[in-house]
Amino acid sequence: MAIDSSAAGPERSSRGKIVMLVDNGVNGDSRVQKEARSAAEAGWDVVLLGKSPTKKSQKWWLGDAQVRLLHVPTPMHRRRHEYRRAVLRSPLAYPPGPLSEYRKQRMKAWRAELNVRSVEARRNGSSLGAVRLVPPRLLAKTLNKWVRFRAGRTEALAQRRKSMDSPLDRFTTAFWVRTMGDRAWRRLDPALWDFELAYGKVIDRLEPDVIHANDFRMLGVAARAKLRAEAKGRKVKLLWDVHEFLPGIKPWNPHPRWHIAQCGHEREYAKYADAVTTVSGTLAEMLVERHGLKALPEVVLNAPDAEVSPEQAAEPVPDLRELCGIGPDVPLAVYSGAAAPQRGLDIMVEGLPQLPGTHVAFVVLRPSSAYMQELKERAAELGVSDRLHILPYVPHYQVVPFLSAASVGVIPIHHWPNHEIALITKFFEYSHARLPFVVSDVKTMGEMVARTGQGEVFTAEDISDYVRAVKSVLADPAKYRAAYAREGLLENWTWEAQAEVLDGVYTRLTGAEPVKAQQPDSQVMA
Repeated sequence: MAIDSSAAGPERSSRGKIVMLVDNGVNGDSRVQKEARSAAEAGWDVVLLGKSPTKKSQKWWLGDAQVRLLHVPTPMHRRRHEYRRAVLRSPLAYPPGPLSEYRKQRMKAWRAELNVRSVEARRNGSSLGAVRLVPPRLLAKTLNKWVRFRAGRTEALAQRRKSMDSPLDRFTTAFWVRTMGDRAWRRLDPALWDFELAYGKVIDRLEPDVIHANDFRMLGVAARAKLRAEAKGRKVKLLWDVHEFLPGIKPWNPHPRWHIAQCGHEREYAKYADAVTTVSGTLAEMLVERHGLKALPEVVLNAPDAEVSPEQAAEPVPDLRELCGIGPDVPLAVYSGAAAPQRGLDIMVEGLPQLPGTHVAFVVLRPSSAYMQELKERAAELGVSDRLHILPYVPHYQVVPFLSAASVGVIPIHHWPNHEIALITKFFEYSHARLPFVVSDVKTMGEMVARTGQGEVFTAEDISDYVRAVKSVLADPAKYRAAYAREGLLENWTWEAQAEVLDGVYTRLTGAEPVKAQQPDSQVMA
């Protein structure tokens, strides 16, 4: 999950150039890291472009794949109307920007100055001086109320612009969708252009044979680069790697126009994909229906590496239990992955009072995030803060051995359409760590666990049923671990198997000679 900064290997002949696009900082995205590294091992010239978390560009290597993080300025994250005064809607509000706060601070300073002068006048025995200050003090008090009133109107306007739930807002949103169709994202969420302006010229200079666009925000960037290349007489193939069903996600951004814009953006550019890969067969069928794809997308699971390089194997794996400060016999439930309310992590905290002696570990990208702080505060309220441990990610090639020290792996996600249709990354990581499962009754994962006997399924968001499931697993963990002895269960859930599928897609797109992945001199079993 963390950055693999291993140095690049020796130069080799290339089967073609692949430019991979991702809208994050690569660190924490195990799928794109494995895609880039394995493609480079298979003989492709790979450049992975991501978004720098700072204002500076960054470069490093994933094996023989080059990673470049680009600075992405975001002035368009605010919509055009947010830069203008609302003369009709709220004429007394200050213009957007710092003026409102400046005026409030200026009034505080003026009143403070008048108070000091009044104190000095009384101290000097100047009654006349004190009397002279009465009118300006009254004026300052009156103007202060006026400024605060206008500042309040400004704050209310900003909130209305954020929620956009007024009849006028709903009308304008519907107007743009009706008049512009899928192209309405240009009005509804122009921030998508920020990625284009940062990535576009870099892609053009690299002159790729294949652009591998990860997920929906990179699709438009890749499609426009393909169109520019074709206009110059150069053929470029576009592979769209769909990680989730966009209409079924819980929107990352609460702005009511965001999700509408993303869906329109995806529909506009899906037709330019020469091939599509995704994370489950169910999602593949849904994409065919939604976008009218000519072929069923190939399924590439985000499964763990079965083998790691000697350099990776030489790195010491952190001890999960040592980081939690507990011994080998203490029951430990672990969650590893993205942290958000819809992931249901709160149930693991709420259940601790009913699970005496059991500890919980969250392995997340941002341990100090607001959501993690909320869970820590809740644990303190319940008196179980000593049994909650929040830890950072480890490199993706260490995840399986790191998690294997736990007693049970938990996937408590809520019922959202996107959660029902795939086996997610942590499912495979827990499986290779041979952890007994406790998983909510989302369709695909719940059915798989019930079929294989890897663990217990509980009703999502039901604390008592969650506690029942954890107690059942902890009472007889060997019963659930025995499922992993079944022949063939884990063999197909490896990245090596998925890399072959992905390499086949690249080969068909480019017409390159099929070549098996070029393995390093030696491999170490993960």
